[in-house]
Amino acid sequence: MQTEKYRGYTLWGHAILQQEDASRRTRFAGSGTVTQDARVVEVSGVLGAFDTDEQAELAGISWCRAWVDSHG
Repeated sequence: MQTEKYRGYTLWGHAILQQEDASRRTRFAGSGTVTQDARVVEVSGVLGAFDTDEQAELAGISWCRAWVDSHG
């Protein structure tokens, strides 16, 4: 999980392991959470499947920044 402070919000990028069986390559679902003053403000849902946990987390952070820019 990655976190960053942005315009008075705390942004969280999540990576969720998505491996249905051992014969398939490992993939990660990405999502984001926006919080402010320890309260959840918005949650993205699944943003897509990514090859690495870092890519998934960065997609979540990016979604959070975009949400703050348009709503914050």
